[in-house]
Amino acid sequence: MSDLNNRTLTIEKTFNAPIELVWEAWTQPEHIANWWGPKGMETKILEHDFTVGGNWKYVMTMPNGSDFIADGVYLEIVELEKIRTSANFKPMTEGVELQVLLKKIGDKTHFTFHVIHATEEYCKQQEKMGFYNGWGSTFERLYEYLSQKTV
Repeated sequence: MSDLNNRTLTIEKTFNAPIELVWEAWTQPEHIANWWGPKGMETKILEHDFTVGGNWKYVMTMPNGSDFIADGVYLEIVELEKIRTSANFKPMTEGVELQVLLKKIGDKTHFTFHVIHATEEYCKQQEKMGFYNGWGSTFERLYEYLSQKTV
């Protein structure tokens, strides 16, 4: 195992939404289906057991009809603060850990997203494959979704 910093890709954002709403967007299937995945993808929730040890499984359909399967197991849940889960995005990415960290800043929410890879090489490969574009687009969708909910 190489140094954690060299195996981790991170995105940070501040959402103009209360932390409770951001938490719901990450933890409730009816919210997740509305923003999960890059722009142009539709997401269906197949399984969502939001408990430590619980499984989640989503199907993301691209505009061309191809499907991506996303799944994982929740490793740690700290209400309104932290979600850790294993994750696979078949066929592109497998065996990573996602960390969602939330911090209340008044009526806004600071969001830190880490993806931890098994090796430094795999991390670099994922970055070159478009990590920041894909997740960036996904979090733009989340930002827009949260904006609609706070009006």
